[in-house]
Amino acid sequence: MAEFIVRLGTPAGEIVTRTVEAIAANDARSRLEREGFKVFAVTPPRAEGVASLTRMGGVGGRARVKANDFLLFNQQLAALLRAGIPILQAITMLRRRAASVRLRVVLEEVEEAIRGGAALSQAFAAQGATFPRIYTASILAGERSGALDDVLLRYVNYMRRSVGLRRKIRGALAYPAFLLFACLGMVIFLTTFVVPRMSDLFSGFGSNLPTITIIVLALSGWMMRNAIWVVPTLIVGSIGLFIWSRTPSGRLVIDRAMLKLPLAGKLLVQMTASQAARSLATLLAGGITIVESWEIAGESITNLELRHRSTAILPLIREGRSFTESLETAKWMPELAIDMIGIGERSGSLREMLDEVATFYEAESEVRLEQLTTTLEPAILVVMGGVVVIILLAIYLPIIQSISNGPQMH
Repeated sequence: MAEFIVRLGTPAGEIVTRTVEAIAANDARSRLEREGFKVFAVTPPRAEGVASLTRMGGVGGRARVKANDFLLFNQQLAALLRAGIPILQAITMLRRRAASVRLRVVLEEVEEAIRGGAALSQAFAAQGATFPRIYTASILAGERSGALDDVLLRYVNYMRRSVGLRRKIRGALAYPAFLLFACLGMVIFLTTFVVPRMSDLFSGFGSNLPTITIIVLALSGWMMRNAIWVVPTLIVGSIGLFIWSRTPSGRLVIDRAMLKLPLAGKLLVQMTASQAARSLATLLAGGITIVESWEIAGESITNLELRHRSTAILPLIREGRSFTESLETAKWMPELAIDMIGIGERSGSLREMLDEVATFYEAESEVRLEQLTTTLEPAILVVMGGVVVIILLAIYLPIIQSISNGPQMH
């Protein structure tokens, strides 16, 4: 006997999702139809279920819905389901009220799929890369357990933490980025506008110019003479670098380099550990097996180098190794995290311990992020301020030198 997820209509006119044990899909369909149900869809058994369903077709190249819009949608969906509103009606209501045009289009397709008899998880999975696999897997787990609203609330909590962490990162790095661009703008203004206008004045000084002035004038002159090809080269180079960074090989090189940076490397590892632990805990809370949970949670590892190191974990779990022992083979997870996960696995409270690991490393990431930003700001000021001071010295030293020498006596 195998378990099938069946989307059916009751004699009372309601559309529900149930888990039914049967030898084959046709057997489940026939038995339910004899009992007076209208069967819309029968999903294959669990052995093929979560991992295969969340890899269903759809348009793989589609962009995902914005995180804030997706979070708001799930909060509203969980509230409507908890209030007892049927899924189809809830999706229709949210589609009409969605502020995001992209989300409205997606929900329209989801609504049509549900009207055609598909389960909610199937309708979301059919959208391909639009929705994260962890989301469609959580929905499927909620349909199996009959507690879809509870699963959605757990996912909302998971997503709220993820969105909150991203906001903190953007907020912390906003000022250093502004500082860097402001300093670069000042340097460009001085070298392309101020220095060239001072060169005519300095021409009367002959060969008595300070070395620093000669160097700055030479660099400024070279930039002005070659701007016609330097600027396009920089633009094309920047575009090429951006395109290369989006390729798998480019991303891998950049991700490896990021891990070697002081402060930033440890921050990335801690954030990845937190994200992976939170994803895994969310999936395990929905009743999904550890094998399927890690297969999906592994996709939350955005750093390609860390994801590459984690490829050996899944085969070891399938061989029957403990999850803790399998994690150690990746050689990137912090030792404290592995110790905590080991305690949770041995005590039978793995999900709860994963939540603790995620919470702990979220807090550690915030501390590390603060250290990074407090280091970046003075570093940018020192470096760019030094460049500005050199340019100003190159401008004013000849003037000061001329004044100090005074008028020449004959």
